[in-house]
Amino acid sequence: MVSPCSSVRLPSLPPLLSSLPGATQRLRALRVWAAAGAVMLLRPFWPLSLLPGWVVGALLLWAVFELVVWIWWPRRWQ
Repeated sequence: MVSPCSSVRLPSLPPLLSSLPGATQRLRALRVWAAAGAVMLLRPFWPLSLLPGWVVGALLLWAVFELVVWIWWPRRWQ
């Protein structure tokens, strides 16, 4: 018997996020922004409403810092 999950094939990432120079930094920045956005959207719900404001602010500052580092000091492709 084949499980339904084994037959599902996810599409590959676009070259901008997988094989082109700087793809790892772009993917990392995207993940950080997704985490920050998820925390902001889910903030009214019970488990995340227990987080202090400084934790949420620190996560957003980390996301901004990652983006600034990615834009101003990109890693060079070797």
